[in-house]
Amino acid sequence: QVQLVESGGGLVQAGGSLRLSCAVSGSVFSIDAMGWYRQAPGNERELVARWNRAGATNYADSVKGRFTIARDNAKNTLTLQIDSLKPDDTAVYYCNAVAQTVKWSPLADYWGQGTQVTVSS
Repeated sequence: QVQLVESGGGLVQAGGSLRLSCAVSGSVFSIDAMGWYRQAPGNERELVARWNRAGATNYADSVKGRFTIARDNAKNTLTLQIDSLKPDDTAVYYCNAVAQTVKWSPLADYWGQGTQVTVSS
């Protein structure tokens, strides 16, 4: 079973910074893609930033220039550096991985439990 654990959330004033981390563990053969999503109260979960094995990255328009994702293959982590935080960034941030548990298993989605980011005015 693939396990994802997020950390690094907190309460920050507008204009501040945070670094979120997602640690991957369990029975992981390979990871095809990883990403960060967020969900604010009353809203649907939305893409924040995504990375894939080919090296491509994708960011939501609302976070471009402020958020940066980075994959550390040696440590099996995905980080999200967040700068110039805005109150609209307040949400629970979730880590996602598309992975195989064994060589011949199909790719499947896995999710962490989330970490709260709160930005005050």
